[in-house]
Amino acid sequence: MSNLELTHGLLHSTILQFIIANGFAPDASELAAALHTPEAEIVTALTALQDYHGVVLHPNSSRIWVIHPFSLAPTNFAVRTAGKAYWGNCAWCSLGVAALLKCDTTITTVLGADKQQVDIHIRDGELVETDFYIHFPIPMTKAWDNVIYTCSTMLLFDSVRDVERWCDQHRIARGDVQPLSNVWNFAKVWYGNHLNPGWEKWTNEQALDIFKQFSLTHEVWQIPSTQTRF
Repeated sequence: MSNLELTHGLLHSTILQFIIANGFAPDASELAAALHTPEAEIVTALTALQDYHGVVLHPNSSRIWVIHPFSLAPTNFAVRTAGKAYWGNCAWCSLGVAALLKCDTTITTVLGADKQQVDIHIRDGELVETDFYIHFPIPMTKAWDNVIYTCSTMLLFDSVRDVERWCDQHRIARGDVQPLSNVWNFAKVWYGNHLNPGWEKWTNEQALDIFKQFSLTHEVWQIPSTQTRF
């Protein structure tokens, strides 16, 4: 048995630190070694973390598929530093990856997942390209109904008009459209505690306060102000 209390926060931060260092996720045996905990306990803890919406596992497996803001499967968002490459789940997550890496970063994506490829650069902690937008079509209350789909629709666009074109073309209802610069600042706060071993998901009340801080007032961001975790 381990002398450590295997909390959600400790497991979550250990996984994220491993991904940042290696570019891929640890398996259960590597987590067991890192946390001096039997592998069976790690598998149980991973399942509990998934129930907490702190990780997404491959079906019928303990393998990590997603731990926000990182995807461990290829996506439309490649996040590169001078020495490593990662995948973000969506435009918002990709900015979260850059925020956690705390170094110069390039995000490569395809506008609307159906247009031209672009690069977004973070240099010295600042966003270089600011004339882009992120579309959030899925209400946050439904985000975890199918979180892989939710993330796949949070895409980068070069204009509000192109968001409208995209929604018409793909029969997806328009949600909120935010300037990239606002989401960058939002992502730094939203993911700011993710590497802390004491991490917990934001309460709904805390999440609403953060949304308000960044003027996220569209109905997409409306969640009940209860003490559940978002």
